[in-house]
Amino acid sequence: MSEDTHQLKQVRLDKLQELRDKGIEPYGGRFERNATAADIKNNYPGNEGQAVRIAGRIMARRTHGKAGFANLQDQSGQIQLYFRLNDLGAEKYELFKSMDIGDIIGVEGTVFLTKTQEITVHVQDLVYLAKALNPLPEKWHGLKDVELRYRQRYVDLIVNPPVREVFVKRSQIIREMRRYLDERGFLEVETPMMQPIPGGAAARPFITHHNALGIDLYLRIAPELYLKRLLVGGFEKVYEINRNFRNEGISTKHNPEFTMLELYQAYADFQDMMRLTEDLISSVVKSVFGTMVVEYQGSRLDFTPPWQRLPMLEAVKKYAGVDFTDLKSDEEAQEAARSLGLEVEAEATRGEVINLVFEEFVEPHLVQPVFVYGHPVDVSPLAKRNRENPEFTDRFEVFIMNREIANAFSELNDPIDQRSRFEKQVAKREKGDTEAHMMDEDYINALEYGMPPAGGLGIGIDRLVMLLTDSPSIRDVILFPTLRPTQ
Repeated sequence: MSEDTHQLKQVRLDKLQELRDKGIEPYGGRFERNATAADIKNNYPGNEGQAVRIAGRIMARRTHGKAGFANLQDQSGQIQLYFRLNDLGAEKYELFKSMDIGDIIGVEGTVFLTKTQEITVHVQDLVYLAKALNPLPEKWHGLKDVELRYRQRYVDLIVNPPVREVFVKRSQIIREMRRYLDERGFLEVETPMMQPIPGGAAARPFITHHNALGIDLYLRIAPELYLKRLLVGGFEKVYEINRNFRNEGISTKHNPEFTMLELYQAYADFQDMMRLTEDLISSVVKSVFGTMVVEYQGSRLDFTPPWQRLPMLEAVKKYAGVDFTDLKSDEEAQEAARSLGLEVEAEATRGEVINLVFEEFVEPHLVQPVFVYGHPVDVSPLAKRNRENPEFTDRFEVFIMNREIANAFSELNDPIDQRSRFEKQVAKREKGDTEAHMMDEDYINALEYGMPPAGGLGIGIDRLVMLLTDSPSIRDVILFPTLRPTQ
């Protein structure tokens, strides 16, 4: 805390004591409101002279002798207040004059229009609800304050109304997703956050310990394997919107704790998921924003269906200039990648190399919504093989603005094939790959009871909200992002 800030806080502490010395409680209780700032503004004209009770935070204050004005902010916005000595009496008027920016008050008054045509509440009475001891920052905008904004989101929300709007939009987006799925017969469920075996994605988990059971547990990296257990149990359409946790780096696109939508539909496949994804996202965009076209960091993104369908091998050939259909061995694939300037591990399989080349050479070109499909089996351990080309899977990813937004596939329901793929993943773990899958015997056991053919889909909520709210960093759409400690 700077010396100036320390002095300002001391002044406020002194005012706090003065209030208590006068018998005024600076931290009041329940205050019954009958209007918000937006209500009053939206209903004018028509509510002139109406008695209103509103409450909120003082964001500006100016006095002119025996009268003064203040701006009060609540969740709906701001409205001007007018205070006059003759109406309030000396004690309450002095209370108004002693208020600081940031104080929370409740007022009762009548609505009128000033000579400058501003809708205003003429205050007849006021009460303290919370004395603010920390002064609000005068300048909260600018890159130098970005880290502080994330650390003190509560202040960010007070002084930056556009930030509040981002999180309102986030809530509306999630609500519309739920509405869309509920109306189509999907059942919302909850699956374990702490799991004995982390599965459903290639990621490093967080580890914790359960003292009573004496076992290690993992914060889930994905709900996939539990949701598919529900398909075995007879549920045919299920979804979950909840948190995943991955012990990985932090960037503008990654936060260790993030929100995903995952859904599964029995008797469907990845083509059904493609149609559902396209319709779900475009419907949500239209419902929340009233248009199919949104702007993101200077680019116009058009969500109007149908979106482009792009086979992965064709995309690699187009943007990297390598036709992997002609390269049949791991060694040939590795050599082709190295000729492109990529570093490739000696154990990398052909499928892993194809995926690496795709990430480096194709993703930067994928701006408008596009389905990329036909991923190698090597990087898709839970997806069903393509019947015509078993080295690849019936899987797709959605890319928008060079980043993956969704992942889906026809679900592998062959327990023998699934065990074989898990075993390959275990072998990779034994060689040091901490993101490879563990063997999950219970999941194999579930598949052995029979899981219907199904399509599954995962959508990264945070990344989607980033695109739809023109937010450059994932931290801008997570209320309290994970940050490095200051000390």
